[in-house]
Amino acid sequence: MNEMRQEFKAPWGRLLAGISSAAVFVLLFVAWKGHAEGELVWLLPLGAFLAVPFIVRGYAVENGRLLIRRVGWVKTFPLDELESVEIDPQAMHGSIRLFGNGGLFSFTGLYRNKRLGNYRSFVNDWKRSVVVRFANRTIVVSPDDPVAFKQALDARTNQ
Repeated sequence: MNEMRQEFKAPWGRLLAGISSAAVFVLLFVAWKGHAEGELVWLLPLGAFLAVPFIVRGYAVENGRLLIRRVGWVKTFPLDELESVEIDPQAMHGSIRLFGNGGLFSFTGLYRNKRLGNYRSFVNDWKRSVVVRFANRTIVVSPDDPVAFKQALDARTNQ
């Protein structure tokens, strides 16, 4: 019998790659132009480096917890209060960012839309969005295989 996947990558979608590339290009260009004119705008690329620790590297389901792997740490969500898991590539459409990162290496932070209300986003590819509802919060993630991810979470709640 096949063992169920517990580790999932967080690949970048085209939108994230485009926004991140454009932002880095603009930051470097402005820094280069400002440096040539003796201004301190060469510090702008520091903003890109500050976003690096918040990159979503992957997800894991282990020991009754959902783990969100970042560059600098792991965010943990206990699965004992898991209510539902829904694959929804449209989950973030119509959202506004309340606090967080809107596309510099990830879409992370607090967002809101009509359908989900307030939710936390840990997304690299909107097209792979999975809505995970807990008793007291909703999160959106984007694993490389949304179907296998949902199966892994569903299996944990049925134990």
